[in-house]
Amino acid sequence: MNLGVIIAILRKDLVAFSRDRFYVFITVFGLIAFVVMYWFLPSSVDETVRIGIFQTGLDDMFEPIAAADSEGIAVTVFASPEALIAAVEDGSDGIVAGIAFPPDLADRGGGTTTVDLFMPAGTPEEYLPLMEGMASQVALLAKGSLPMPDVRMRTVVLGTDRVGNQVSLQEQMRPLLAFFVLLMETFALASLVSVEVQLRTVTAVLATPARARDFIAAKGVLGTLLAFAEVLLLMTLIRGFVGDIPVLILALILGAVLVTGVGLFAGAFGRDFLGVMFLSLALMIPLMIPAFGALFPGTAAAWIRVLPTYGLVEAIVGVTTRSESWGDLAPALLALTAWCVALLALGTVVLRRRVETL
Repeated sequence: MNLGVIIAILRKDLVAFSRDRFYVFITVFGLIAFVVMYWFLPSSVDETVRIGIFQTGLDDMFEPIAAADSEGIAVTVFASPEALIAAVEDGSDGIVAGIAFPPDLADRGGGTTTVDLFMPAGTPEEYLPLMEGMASQVALLAKGSLPMPDVRMRTVVLGTDRVGNQVSLQEQMRPLLAFFVLLMETFALASLVSVEVQLRTVTAVLATPARARDFIAAKGVLGTLLAFAEVLLLMTLIRGFVGDIPVLILALILGAVLVTGVGLFAGAFGRDFLGVMFLSLALMIPLMIPAFGALFPGTAAAWIRVLPTYGLVEAIVGVTTRSESWGDLAPALLALTAWCVALLALGTVVLRRRVETL
């Protein structure tokens, strides 16, 4: 490849991009909107432990218990065990655990009684004494007199781990905002490539000493630089550079390369603006799933972990919220690198074939 030719094409593309008022406006407006959105999101977490309880025939007793919440503990009464289990499974209303008492709790003597404790997988062990104490208090109130039954807890693990993730909504949104910025640059690159292909500007470029590989290399460098520069600016404005910064920067560079490969592919097949937009969205929407998954803490499904962008999201979350470093994130970064090479190669091959057929 001819470096001088690549630089000349890159300069031409930068001028063309700067003259495209639509993408310049979308880029600037999107960046400002994402930063403003980030700073309006809650920056703190609610440390209150919310517990659900259920017991047939004792609703009148449970109501004052729910109304007498102490600082740090909130009690919610459920009308059925199914509703209690569902609330614990999906984390609705912040319920972290549920206790279901036997129907004859008030009639028990001083013997042993078993209550069901529903908790998500991975619940901190520190919660168990709290649940046992709550169950004992309820048993005493239900019995009303001594001897109080000996309460034994039977733990039932439900769903995925949604407890112990003391991360603010601002921090959870970082991967999603970063991905949205990368997505905008995917549209811009795909549109630029599509216009040059449809208007056959590329044939004029190839009439010079430039070769197809120089043209494609310039587009790849342009897409990577634009995407990385904008996501770098975003992370700076939202104070996202915490933890192991070199790892985070590497992940952002790889993310820029990855979306550049997608942009080259979409641009090669795009027929017009709407076609480019539709194809880019069709390619990028599945890749956004890991970023949305970061909003819901827990173990990602196997099919999500094989998506190209999973490594990018895992690296951003790992560095900024879990203080992880190279050793912890090496598998995610290696997988992300492999996907970058694959998608960039795919976009390059497809665009080169399209250019050579003009």
